[in-house]
Amino acid sequence: MIKPFSIIVPQEVLDDLKLRLQITRWPDSLAGSGWSYGADLSYMKQLYHYWQHEFDWRKVEREVNAYPNFVADINGHDIHFLHIKGKGKSRLPLLITHGWPGSFLEMMKLIPLLTEDPQASFDLVIPSVPGFGFSGKPTASGCNSAFVAGLWHRLMTELGYERYGAQGGDIGSGISTWLALNHPQNVIGLHLNYISGSYEPYLAEGEERADEFLAFQNTIAEWSAREGAYAYLHATKPLTAAYGLNDSPMGLCAWIIEKFNGWSDNGGDIENAFTKDELLANVTLYWITQTIHSSMRIYNENSKKPLAFRQGEMVKVPVAFAKFPKELPTPPRSYIERGFNIQHWTDMPRGGHFAATEQPGLLAKDIKDFFFSIS
Repeated sequence: MIKPFSIIVPQEVLDDLKLRLQITRWPDSLAGSGWSYGADLSYMKQLYHYWQHEFDWRKVEREVNAYPNFVADINGHDIHFLHIKGKGKSRLPLLITHGWPGSFLEMMKLIPLLTEDPQASFDLVIPSVPGFGFSGKPTASGCNSAFVAGLWHRLMTELGYERYGAQGGDIGSGISTWLALNHPQNVIGLHLNYISGSYEPYLAEGEERADEFLAFQNTIAEWSAREGAYAYLHATKPLTAAYGLNDSPMGLCAWIIEKFNGWSDNGGDIENAFTKDELLANVTLYWITQTIHSSMRIYNENSKKPLAFRQGEMVKVPVAFAKFPKELPTPPRSYIERGFNIQHWTDMPRGGHFAATEQPGLLAKDIKDFFFSIS
């Protein structure tokens, strides 16, 4: 069952947020340490002041509600999604999936770029992963990326799309990859701007990994030692951290914003990549839906079912990869091609992990170039 949906957060929830912000207890920091120990205290205080006195959640609601929103019951899971039909003479259905610590809000800048071309455009379906945003929270284990891919296929077929494209970054990349693996007869093509961190192509027994991949493994190890603590926590003990993050808005804000700073192409100033309104819209969404724990849990679920290909298994549908320079470590193309049928590869001039928000024009053009070349 699919029902129309509007975002209307009760005023008492927003009032409670303001009250909790007022009684924030701040940590100490070393003078001049900036972001080197985590979320920069001076910047977090700037963001705090803006959140308290200038940020307008109701404006976010109006912007999102201007598009058709729905909630679908898919196999007992409530899935919130936007469904915007393109204006082009030629239209192609496209499912776009977000990751963590993002949300469906990341895709807002893409909507007009992908739907308003009078010649060729997309029918966009932009869902929230279970446990994120206004989708329901899983109540049992097993809601990993492969499971979500099954829900996405059911959603698309219930919307009347037997053949469709898939696009994703971060966790959305893994979900979209599982979708293409498990439903190749339905997926027209797969466009990614990230390769799932658990990805492993099949290697025959005794087969040695190429030197360039061994070098990449060293890069990954160095990155994980420096930046990966959050992922280990999410994959092992997410509930423990969630008590504090779900109770303190500034704690939640720091946990999320530190990633937006560290993973974006911002030249040393986070607001070169995002506005305060964009940052706080995403954080506020996590706060009002109380989804920090349910969103973190997918790391634990995915650790039990990594994207490790068996013998003869690979993504056979046409695949495009958009490589943004400040993305998290990306495997060598030769290693990716062992599991993905790469037909289109773009080395982007700028942009980072949050490509849809950071560089929507570049990402939208690459999506259009790829899908309308294969359709």
